[in-house]
Amino acid sequence: MPQAITVLVVEDEPIIRMDIVDQLEDLGFKTFQAANASEALILIEANTDIQVIFTDVDMPGGMDGLKLAAMVRDRWPPIKIIVTSGHRQVGLSDLPAESRFFSKPYTGEAVASALREMAAV
Repeated sequence: MPQAITVLVVEDEPIIRMDIVDQLEDLGFKTFQAANASEALILIEANTDIQVIFTDVDMPGGMDGLKLAAMVRDRWPPIKIIVTSGHRQVGLSDLPAESRFFSKPYTGEAVASALREMAAV
């Protein structure tokens, strides 16, 4: 059996975070979750098996999802990145190379499909 893809979900809204984590786990993914960029960075440093981050743009604290994505690309280039937002459209030029954007609302199946594609590369 293939090893589960490990995803870090970074979302400040607990209901949204729990929902996508539950959907991804039901689809066979291993997940970590963080409520903000600071928590996400601690988890990435402690868990070298994280393959993809799925982050919201608008989060409290000093770093939004776009800044987090840029930092992850610089410090951990192998980690793939998906950015999501319900409030703004993010162009590919705003994202690190090889990243993807999902508008909210999204489906767990669509996110899972993108995660599988990205982790296979």
